[in-house]
Amino acid sequence: MKSFIARWIKRASIAAVIVAAIVFFIDRKVTRDAAPYLYSDVRDMPHKKVGLLLGTSKYIASGYVNSFYKFRIEATIALYKAGKIDYVLVSGDNGRKSYNEPEQMQEDLIKGGIPKERIFLDYAGFRTLDSIVRCKEIFGETDITIISQQFHNERALFLAQSKGLDAIAFNAKGVSTRTGLKVYIREYFARVKMVIDLVFNKQPRFYGPGIEIK
Repeated sequence: MKSFIARWIKRASIAAVIVAAIVFFIDRKVTRDAAPYLYSDVRDMPHKKVGLLLGTSKYIASGYVNSFYKFRIEATIALYKAGKIDYVLVSGDNGRKSYNEPEQMQEDLIKGGIPKERIFLDYAGFRTLDSIVRCKEIFGETDITIISQQFHNERALFLAQSKGLDAIAFNAKGVSTRTGLKVYIREYFARVKMVIDLVFNKQPRFYGPGIEIK
């Protein structure tokens, strides 16, 4: 019995090391491949017609405003006012009537000075993959600026390049590790899931009729 347990522990340990190595390799590759296309200073940004703002919830469970959300809104407004983007495509989750990321973000973008007619909403951006693919297939935009935090931008850029988009990304202000620890940990596994989705050609949950941004 002891020898059986010892063998099981050994095999489990080997498997854990292999999994950890795969996660580490994917994480490093995504970060490395995205690096040339990331910007953190508005002044350095090339002009693009459309900024793809990746959605997130405005509030966290405690009822406070989500810092990831706040900083993405601020980044988008800064890009628009600096003339670095002409339109904003807000892509987020609207999976139920009581939860509508795109319209909430639109409301705050308008408050920040972006005209409503310059904002387009993608209500079916349930995942980053959906947002990227739908940007190309539904809205017809392939030359874009992605807007989110750096860790998220890196994954979104990897997806965009894999799907044939000519994308760059602007890094919204980051959130401290203490505040965003769960999000940062989850990102490692999101990157592995992304690679699996690409290998198996995972498609967005919805497509629909085309929408021209103009």
